[in-house]
Amino acid sequence: MTNTNTPRVCIVGAGCSGFTMAKRLKDAGIEYDEFEISDDIGGNWYFNNPNGMSSCYESLHIDTSKWRLAFEDYPVPTEWPDFPHHSQILQYFHDYVDHFGLRDNISFNTGVARCDDLPDGRWNVTLTTGEARKYDAVVVANGHHWDARTPEYPGTFDGYQIHSHNYRNPFEPYDFRDKAILIVGAGNSAMDISSELSQRPIGDRVVVSMRHGVWVLPKYIDGRPSDKISLPAWVPGKVGRAAARRKIKKSIGKMETYGLPTPDHEPLDAHPSVSGEFLTRVGCGDIVPKGAIDHLDSDGVVFADGSREHFDAIIWATGYNVTFPFLPQVDLTPADDNTFPLYKRMVKPGRETLFFLGLAQPLPTLVNFAEQQSKFVVAALDGRYDFPSRTEMEDVIVDDERENVGHFYDSPRHRMQVDFTKYVADLHKEIARGAERASTPVS
Repeated sequence: MTNTNTPRVCIVGAGCSGFTMAKRLKDAGIEYDEFEISDDIGGNWYFNNPNGMSSCYESLHIDTSKWRLAFEDYPVPTEWPDFPHHSQILQYFHDYVDHFGLRDNISFNTGVARCDDLPDGRWNVTLTTGEARKYDAVVVANGHHWDARTPEYPGTFDGYQIHSHNYRNPFEPYDFRDKAILIVGAGNSAMDISSELSQRPIGDRVVVSMRHGVWVLPKYIDGRPSDKISLPAWVPGKVGRAAARRKIKKSIGKMETYGLPTPDHEPLDAHPSVSGEFLTRVGCGDIVPKGAIDHLDSDGVVFADGSREHFDAIIWATGYNVTFPFLPQVDLTPADDNTFPLYKRMVKPGRETLFFLGLAQPLPTLVNFAEQQSKFVVAALDGRYDFPSRTEMEDVIVDDERENVGHFYDSPRHRMQVDFTKYVADLHKEIARGAERASTPVS
């Protein structure tokens, strides 16, 4: 920013991305307001969040181990299990907010309805209360796991349908006991929910429809949480992936052994589906894998192989759209396939006063991903960092996208993929480069 005065900042959302940004701004002495449409913090990790934006189900445990999700300046409790329950994570968030004195600066039950451009990169922010306020910068931290994506198929289905976003437990809001259940998708939610419903006292028959064969990775390898096994950031991506693929194949074998379809890609060429139970359930016959859906058929589904099955219920575990309803600007609207290129996954070139936090699919963790990004934002806001030229920013976006998503198969869920370790190492280098630009007199 060229303004030498202390900027005034608006933070949209009080999930983990929003409140770690608030902590960084507070430390830097930068004035900010934080708005949360719900009645408390936590965002996606606030079970039964009254704002309807949480996808937590009652049995959910995070797939990232405690070793990789902690904020760097606030360690997780030592007594935690390796993979904590969502209630433990939410309590950790509350403890963080209270420890750093962030709660009083959050306006609860107040959302951001609209952000309009003002001259010189400033913003007119209209709140859901009708009040309008002016800010020098806006930080978007509203998350991207709330606008459920449900595919369209020919035909109709007369039974119960729900997106995994709204699934809570096997009994409410729908009783899945003794039902024939189809779960569509092959991500982490599909793995968890199918493993839960396939227990014999619950679902009568559980089928999982997968368009692609997938690699289901274990939570533990060699007796350790698998995400503790990581290579240094300086190891080239291709080399690191090759080593990891050999280890994965040696540890879990072929997916066909469990009765799953053969993946059409190598391990780590898709966002990992992680489960400590799914493969066992499939191997025991409790979960039946099927291919893609051809069409819906009244009280059943016809699959691409021509087979038909009756179902009482369908759960669509089919991901999310990336949307920002408070940003009406065309250039700030992600494409239907979730394509939304950003400089360092945060900034649209030409709009260097608008920052997106946590808008990525990092391997392995998201919880402290925004904490690292917040360092970049504060450096830009307080004048310690200068952006490169717009042309250079656009070139870097292309290079970064090629490095991060080039080896993934084409899918909306892979539009924002990054490797956490490499991303953070590169981000720190870029902050240093920006500091050098900021300190170099303009000739």
